[in-house]
Amino acid sequence: MSDVTVTGGTPPLRPLKASAADGPKGLTLPPWAESAWGVLRRGEIGLALGVLVILCVLIVPLPALLLDLLLAVSIILSVLILMTALFIEKPLEFSAFPTVLLVATMLRLSLNLASTRLILAHGHEGTDAAGHVIEAFGNFVMGGNFVIGVIVFAILVIVNFVVITKGSGRIAEVAARFTLDAMPGKQMAIDADLSAGLIDEATAKTRRKELEDESTFFGAMDGASKFVRGDAIAGLLIVFVNVLGGMVIGIAQNGMGFADAAHSYTLLSIGDGLVSQIPALIVSTAAGMLVSKAGVSGSADRALVKQLSGYPKALGLAAAVMSVMALLPGIPLIPFLGLAAGAGWLAWRAEKQHRIADAERVARLATEAKGEAPAAEEPVTAALKMDDVKIELGYALLPLVDASKGTDKLTEQIKALRRTIAGEMGFLMPQVRLVDNLQLTPNGYSVKVKEVESGTGSVYPAQFMVMDPTGAQVTLPGVHTIEPTFGLPATWVDASLREEANLRGYTVVDATTVLSTHLSEIVKANMPDLLTYAEVTKLLKELPKEQQKLVEDIIPSQISTTTVQRVLQLLLAERVSIRDLGGILEGIAEAVAWTRAPGQIVEHVRSRLSRQICAQNQAMGGYVPLIALSPKWEQAFAEAIVGTGEEKSLAMAPSKLHEFIAGVRDAFEEAAKIGEAPVLLTSAQARPFVRSIIERFRNQTVVMSQNEVHPRARLKTVGSV
Repeated sequence: MSDVTVTGGTPPLRPLKASAADGPKGLTLPPWAESAWGVLRRGEIGLALGVLVILCVLIVPLPALLLDLLLAVSIILSVLILMTALFIEKPLEFSAFPTVLLVATMLRLSLNLASTRLILAHGHEGTDAAGHVIEAFGNFVMGGNFVIGVIVFAILVIVNFVVITKGSGRIAEVAARFTLDAMPGKQMAIDADLSAGLIDEATAKTRRKELEDESTFFGAMDGASKFVRGDAIAGLLIVFVNVLGGMVIGIAQNGMGFADAAHSYTLLSIGDGLVSQIPALIVSTAAGMLVSKAGVSGSADRALVKQLSGYPKALGLAAAVMSVMALLPGIPLIPFLGLAAGAGWLAWRAEKQHRIADAERVARLATEAKGEAPAAEEPVTAALKMDDVKIELGYALLPLVDASKGTDKLTEQIKALRRTIAGEMGFLMPQVRLVDNLQLTPNGYSVKVKEVESGTGSVYPAQFMVMDPTGAQVTLPGVHTIEPTFGLPATWVDASLREEANLRGYTVVDATTVLSTHLSEIVKANMPDLLTYAEVTKLLKELPKEQQKLVEDIIPSQISTTTVQRVLQLLLAERVSIRDLGGILEGIAEAVAWTRAPGQIVEHVRSRLSRQICAQNQAMGGYVPLIALSPKWEQAFAEAIVGTGEEKSLAMAPSKLHEFIAGVRDAFEEAAKIGEAPVLLTSAQARPFVRSIIERFRNQTVVMSQNEVHPRARLKTVGSV
């Protein structure tokens, strides 16, 4: 058979092959219809046309048949919105809800106006004047009595307007306010996780986007709840207008009797109001479900079942209450006993499931404890890891870190110590690793910094260390020892003697405090070694945004990060806080204009920190006690400094050095006798060299230059060298 070609008349038929331009289900359309169908397939065009149709309904009269169809669409749309709100996992999955709510509200209001037009124009013709949907709702609810219809409609409006709409609107308002208030803290938490390396940049961007969407959503829900409220008010007013206006038109214009007009127009108006209010009530319920779902993960059914069945005792008590109420006089027995039996069965089943889950969890933990699963072999590179700070404990000190018995005091004090050092010195103390060491004595401990032992001691968890503030030996019975931090004579006494020691004016501390104090001094003495390049980089990145420009200006164009690290280490070596990192960087930026030597930069930075240094060394009376370097020694140091620039060094005879050291010791011992802890004041030129000598035999002594004395600081000279 040959191919057949049809010419003339209608265009030739093409094969049934679906394409982007074909109509529904692959039907072939003529060219003029293909372009129209392609336009409708585009979502934004379809939505725009839908909104225009809703607006046209406000103006163009609708036939009763089309009104029935659109009312059915309004009902099914409201049910779809409610089901979606029930099954979503989290509110942001339905972020288009405010827009959908606006469209649904506009659709109902436009159908209200269309039905009002039909009721007033054709209400005298019968109860089907506005379509069969409105007639069916009116007859079903009213049951032939329009008073019942009015009451039922009023109750629906009250439930929607006073209860659901008001409650969901308040929840949306509070959620929006709390979400906006919590946004800065959440953003800071995301930035902190990003800086700590816990998340990458892509994850941070995703979290920021979710946070922004959450705040926008709850803000939009706060405003969208007003749509539902206005819809309820409008529905009430429309029914009132329909009843009065319809009776006036029916009696005055169409010659109806009062009873007939009241029956016909009331049925139509109440039916119209119900057709409008029931979808509005459904959408209001969906809005309430959506805004009240914040903080609950999973669909509503799973969340409710999981949380309500999570406490079998509550179900059991509910069953008991129902059983007692069933025995009260006049209470129907069967409903209450049936509910009590159902609640009791649910409680028994939930308790059984909890016992099974607990048994499975215990079995799983036991399996893991037995090590049935083969442990992965530790890589060789793990042996290269080095703990910055580690405390090794004897077996008798393990109760100090036993969290299962609630005696984990040492860990809590270490956490507090990290916060204290960070606040005082601006230095973030590394995490401390606690391990047991059977080679130590039972009550011994060892503190290691970078795997090098930096301090040892012995403490007794069940006893207290007692010290005499005057430095004398304590007379109470106990084990005499030396306090490990400052080397003072001390005594370990039983807990029963604690009150007596306090009454005698002794200093009483427990074992945990002794160990944490020792750790604190060791960390402060080793802060320069613990301030690594990575920590300095982290400190620079965490500076406020207004100071980041200074970092960009000087690093690395004028100074390297390693030089900044060295400057900070030199400051920490003399117990100068680096918390004012912005001010330190400003001092570095000034000093790099004429030197790159870390030592000379430090001297300039110290002069910038004069207020801080003076405040740090103030006595109880609010003054800075001083021991001044005499002009004789100032001259001696000035003559002993040789070289220029970065090559300066001290060339002083050993006999002179011994004489200087003896003079410093005598001066500070005299000051200690009068209860003063002074600083040694020198010239700016001699200060670095004087400090290098002093730190070898009096490491805790502060050496200040005259440039570091703040103009407003109160000074008191207590001696001279």
